[in-house]
Formats: sequence, C-alpha cells, structure tokens
Amino acid sequence: MQATATVLVYSDDANTREQVRLATGRRPAPDVPLVEFLECATPAAVLTELERGGVDVCVLDGEAVPMGGMGLCRQIKDEIFNCPPVLLLMGRPQDAWLATWSRAEAAVTLPVEPVEFANALASLLRRKALAGA
Repeated sequence: MQATATVLVYSDDANTREQVRLATGRRPAPDVPLVEFLECATPAAVLTELERGGVDVCVLDGEAVPMGGMGLCRQIKDEIFNCPPVLLLMGRPQDAWLATWSRAEAAVTLPVEPVEFANALASLLRRKALAGA
C-alpha cells in the first residue's frame, strides 16, 4: 500500500472543503493510505493540478460557483488523460442522474455526512489501488 494518497478537493466554499477534511480525517478507512489534501477554489486551479499529476482522487462540489463540480467533472473526464476517479458532492439526492451524466464514479449529498463520505472515498482509493495506479 502506498504511504499517502493525494485527494484534490474543489469547492469555492471553504466550509465545504473543511467538511471534507474533517469527514476524512487522516485516512477514511484502515486499509487505505493516509490522505494529503490539495484544495482548489477555482476550476482553473483544478485543471492546473490535474495536469501536474499525482492526484489519486478528486472530490468536486456540485454546488460550487461559478462552475459546478458536475460540469467540471465531465470536462476533466474528457480532457485529462487517465483522469483520477471523482467523488461528487451533490445538493440533493434527486441530482444523482446529473452525477451519472458527469461520469463521476461516486456521489454523496451535502452537507457531508462523515461515515457515508469516508466510505465512498475509501472505496475510490481501493479501486485506484487495485487498478495499479
């Protein structure tokens, strides 16, 4: 198992980014690596970091302004070679179809519920490890 995993968190709202950090803790599950966060408040920052490489999972806020995480997810899935898996934060459970449209691998609702979020993040980290990334 790798020593650390880099999780990119995109939201224009510092409180949402903090919810993600708190729900994850040092690691979301005992069988996945420790997590290091890379916080981005703008879509341009997300693209810059993904082009730089080294991101294991992206957490994108579907309610972010000016560009929501769903549209950004679809864009990065088209533009970034070997795009990392994406965990989408949705405003409402009814938005699950939009998460599917965006091609996110997982989605949870806001506000972040720590156990649900940690389970979803750990699942993506496990899947990434199994893929030999």
